[in-house]
Amino acid sequence: MRLDKYLKVSRIIKRRTVANEACSGGRVTLNGKVAKPGAEVKPGDIMTIRFGDHLGRYEILSVPATVRKEGAADLYRILEEDAAMASERQAEE
Repeated sequence: MRLDKYLKVSRIIKRRTVANEACSGGRVTLNGKVAKPGAEVKPGDIMTIRFGDHLGRYEILSVPATVRKEGAADLYRILEEDAAMASERQAEE
């Protein structure tokens, strides 16, 4: 699955266009390397998202094609997250 779509499906970022812009702007890394929106994600990958001085690190656990809103949090594990990233992610729930 594409990285920008995964960010949307997992509901880490609310909109795919925002996810695409974050990736294009170099704010998302996958396994320590800057990732483009079309980068393929797979279970076990470590993803880091940086918005200004806000940081979130996540381990990708599964990559389904579709998922219900209630199951989105089961797609990843939070490794590190500041309060601003947590509140943004939880605003969707």
